[in-house]
Amino acid sequence: MGLDVGSRRIGIAVSDLLGITAQGLDTLQRRNKRTDLAALEVVIRQYGVREIVVGLPLRMSGAEGTQSDKMQIFAEDLRKRFRLPVHLWDERLTSAEANRLLRETDLSIEKRAKAVDRMAAVLILQGWMEKRRLPASGS
Repeated sequence: MGLDVGSRRIGIAVSDLLGITAQGLDTLQRRNKRTDLAALEVVIRQYGVREIVVGLPLRMSGAEGTQSDKMQIFAEDLRKRFRLPVHLWDERLTSAEANRLLRETDLSIEKRAKAVDRMAAVLILQGWMEKRRLPASGS
């Protein structure tokens, strides 16, 4: 499961059974930590999630900042609550890429705004899965 975590919404994506493609799910409107984790638990059970990938917001230089610290804490909360492997994935440019892809559709501006978190989650999960499939360099 891939997550694009923002202050107001969480974009959610899951992979197919073979871990080849990512599909976006409905975006979660955030309320509080307890409610958010309960909603994620429903998705985890429904889709048989075995690993979670959380987008890590880095500065363009690659340095971590305040938002990165928040995601580190969120990832740790997920590990404790669900006892699943949680990976952090560099999400720089995923929202920009999601916006670019959505601009190419016929969606209204309002619908695009609602879809961007989902698309960013898809890009996070897809990028992580593709990186994992690549053989290690030098082997």
